[in-house]
Amino acid sequence: MGRGVAMVMVFLGCCSAAVFLELLVTEEPSSGYTITCAQFLFISVEGFIFTARLGTRPNIIPMKEYLVMVVLFFIVNVINNLAFRFHISMPLHMIFRCGGLVANLMVCWLVLGRRYSLVKCVSVIMITLGTFLTTLASANLSKESGDSEELGVAGYVTGVTLLTVALFMSARLGVYQEVLYITYGKHAREALFYIHILSLPGFLLTYPSIAEHVVKFNRSPPLEAVAAVPGLATIPKLWLFLAANILAQYTCISSVFSLTTHCSSLTVTLILTLRKFVSLIFSVVYFQNPFTSWHWLGTGFVFGGTLLFSDLPAKLRDAQARGVTTLERETKDKTD
Repeated sequence: MGRGVAMVMVFLGCCSAAVFLELLVTEEPSSGYTITCAQFLFISVEGFIFTARLGTRPNIIPMKEYLVMVVLFFIVNVINNLAFRFHISMPLHMIFRCGGLVANLMVCWLVLGRRYSLVKCVSVIMITLGTFLTTLASANLSKESGDSEELGVAGYVTGVTLLTVALFMSARLGVYQEVLYITYGKHAREALFYIHILSLPGFLLTYPSIAEHVVKFNRSPPLEAVAAVPGLATIPKLWLFLAANILAQYTCISSVFSLTTHCSSLTVTLILTLRKFVSLIFSVVYFQNPFTSWHWLGTGFVFGGTLLFSDLPAKLRDAQARGVTTLERETKDKTD
């Protein structure tokens, strides 16, 4: 997959996955376990066929290392989807996950003893402030809409707490993966497969919820938009949304992996940040999620801090300097 194609597929895959996820949680807010289990199952089957070659290719990273990653990865994914039970809106969910840079910086500082520049520290403050503003604004909207009567303030605080825990656990997983890749080499596809397939037994703990939502999915009405398509007209719409979400999520992950082989980490970070912003705008406009001026202010801090964290101005200056140097060298060669 070329760089241009990978960039396009990141936007198509990741944005589509976010759209179908919102369609699912809008209909069934507590279906997170079912969605996560289906995603894990699909990636496990695909990985068993194409990565493990039907079990004939041995793993390079020791299994005991994967077991640690599995515990962290499984908990992070389950917690992220569980947060929707507490009326955490999709825009807030997206913005909150942008705080991953902050969590990663803090975990790297605590675990690896790394030190960071003033620019990066300022960006952390901006992202933290932005996340706080959007969270506070969403809490006020939750009270006004009557959600507080159903779940109470404690319910909303629980949702935000779950997102916070997932954020830092995800950062710890990232640091753990980084150390493993330094030790054993980069085997991202192998890690993706083993993390997902080893996590599947954990869903036995959530079987009652999954079974309940399988019944609810079966009872959902067909999708009118595909009524004229043979074979799809009678399929419950929630199953169609789930299938689309799984395929889009797989496209997203595969494209990101491909992009990392063509671009620098800076470019990948900027593309993913822009993708989140596009998903956020679509969620607000299409799904008519309430978004106040405080939300926009918080969003500006989050994305501005993210770009500042990536140190884009310095990178652009370096790229421009390299371009000028190359041009001068070529001009000199021609005159000689």
